[in-house]
This record gives sequence, structure tokens and C-alpha cells, in this order.
Amino acid sequence: QVQLVESGGGLVQAGDSLRLSCAASGLTFRRYTIGWFRQAPGKEREFVSVVRYNGHTYYADSVKDRFTISRDNTKNTVYLQMNSLKPDDSATYYCAADSGVILSSIRNHVNYDYWGQGTQVTVSS
Repeated sequence: QVQLVESGGGLVQAGDSLRLSCAASGLTFRRYTIGWFRQAPGKEREFVSVVRYNGHTYYADSVKDRFTISRDNTKNTVYLQMNSLKPDDSATYYCAADSGVILSSIRNHVNYDYWGQGTQVTVSS
């Protein structure tokens, strides 16, 4: 059974940093593309970042140059380092996994089969 567990969220001030983790089990981790998405109250789930099975990374324009995604295949874990946080970054952050999502579809959450329960990030101004 595939399981994704996010951690690392919290309440911080604008300009602070957080590192989110997504620990995966029940899958052949190195074969999976892992994405981070976020959802604020009343808004749709939106793409944040993704690291593909081959290590290539992609970011939403809103977080580029502030967030860094990485993966450690020895620990079955993906990290999202978030720097210079802004109040607009406040949301529940979810990690998602899929082994078959193609490059043109990586930014759409509907293309991911497995999801974690989410971790809350709140950035105060």
C-alpha cells in the first residue's frame, strides 16, 4: 500500500524559511515523479513544484527562486525548501506521486495517483 506522509509545516513570519518533507513507502520510489501542490481555503489546488524520476525539477513561477525541491532516493523522501516565505504562500501543502505522469502533465494535480494528508503552512505578515 502506497503511503505518503508530509511533515515540516508550521506558523512562521514573512521572510522566514521552512523545509517540508514527504516520506514515501509502498512503492519503488526511484521510479516515481513526486510533486508538491498547495491549496488555500476557497481556492483550487495549485502546482508548486515537482521532481521527476530522473531528477529534473520544475517550479511554479510564483515560487521560482524561493523554493527548492530535492529528492533522496536512499531515504524515499522528497524535500521542499521554502525560503523568503510570503503570506500568499499560506496553504495546506500536499505531496503527490505518480509513475506515469508525462512531462506535459506534471503541473496538473489530476494526473497523480497517490496523495499525502497534507501539512499546513501559515505565513504571517
